[in-house]
Amino acid sequence: MRKSLFVVIVLIVFASFAAAQVPTSGNVFFGYSYFNTNVPGANRINTNGWEASFEGKIVPFLGMVADFDSHYGTANFPAVDCPGVGCPLPPSSANVSAHNFLFGPRVSVPAGKFRPFGEFLIGAGHINAGAAGSDTSFATAIGGGLDYRIVRPVAWRFQGDYIHTNLFGTGENNVRLSTGIVFRF
Repeated sequence: MRKSLFVVIVLIVFASFAAAQVPTSGNVFFGYSYFNTNVPGANRINTNGWEASFEGKIVPFLGMVADFDSHYGTANFPAVDCPGVGCPLPPSSANVSAHNFLFGPRVSVPAGKFRPFGEFLIGAGHINAGAAGSDTSFATAIGGGLDYRIVRPVAWRFQGDYIHTNLFGTGENNVRLSTGIVFRF
């Protein structure tokens, strides 16, 4: 059911891109990203990785965004005291990779060398935690940031997003902070 819902949402987003005029302006962003997330059975983990996005302007203050990220880290699982053979289980760790695929509108207003923006994105989140398993769920993100123009086509971005997922049947509220270079066209 979740995968069907995801496919329908992605098709709607792509249909809206196809129905809109081909954007004649926008930007491409790529940079470092920090993601604080949760893996069931482990404490919250800090992961590092990258984020990339493409924004096509529909009108000067409104654009449609495709946003992708990947983060990597290590989850530490505490010792488990359980009855039976082979217990207690010793502490362990697992390599974790988390990915988000998000789409939606972004509102921005240029103010001199600065361009503050806000966004609401929907899509999917996926996590792979080795022996702990992997899962994919619907994801939403709300956030914003600030672009600082260095020279006309190049800016530096500072961005923060609150991302909600429901991985492994548990609602998660995650924070993603990113910074990097923006190429405007």
